[in-house]
Amino acid sequence: MPVRKIFNEQLNELHQHLLEMGMLVNEAIYKAVKSLVNRDHELAENVIVSDRSINNMELALEQRSFELIALQQPVGIDLRKIVTVLKASSDLERIGDHAVSIAKTTILVGRTKVVKPIPEIQEMGDIVKIMVHDVLKAYLAEDEEAAREIASRDNEVDKLQRVIYTKCIHFMQEDPDHLEEISYLLLVAQYLERIGDYVTNVCEWIVYLKSGEIEELNN
Repeated sequence: MPVRKIFNEQLNELHQHLLEMGMLVNEAIYKAVKSLVNRDHELAENVIVSDRSINNMELALEQRSFELIALQQPVGIDLRKIVTVLKASSDLERIGDHAVSIAKTTILVGRTKVVKPIPEIQEMGDIVKIMVHDVLKAYLAEDEEAAREIASRDNEVDKLQRVIYTKCIHFMQEDPDHLEEISYLLLVAQYLERIGDYVTNVCEWIVYLKSGEIEELNN
């Protein structure tokens, strides 16, 4: 088999493994937010245990990427493809870590309900989950325009975090008996906001893949 064909197959394999990792991460976000909203400890534990698979996939992608760089000495678009996998897998792994943090928060807050619900938590979770789903599609299609549009959605995530912060401070003043639980919700909003930031990072690597330029999106 020609060397170039072998290398193309190796690149495609790397590409597929990143997509598989991304799907696991997206599932982790969905389950983590659902576990918090429903106070489902079993689902939260599932997110925590499943994170090992995400971490292992990130390590395998990193190792394989370095192997291909060392053995094939790629240049141009080929090198950019491998660098994109390296960087995007690292960002996805961090998103998985934040999903775990949300799941751990579910366990910390117990089965009690906040006196007043904060629907923006669920809304933030839905937005970042869709962002992860869409950024994987953009990566698959190498769609720079879609990547830029997805990154712009992070503004809405930031806006919701500010709404949640304001509500939580108000609830703390109104009901000091629930200070600890409400403070956990502030942390969850922060985790979701960071997920939005990491999705934006992946968008930046898609732009790099297509243009060769490292550009900071959504400043």
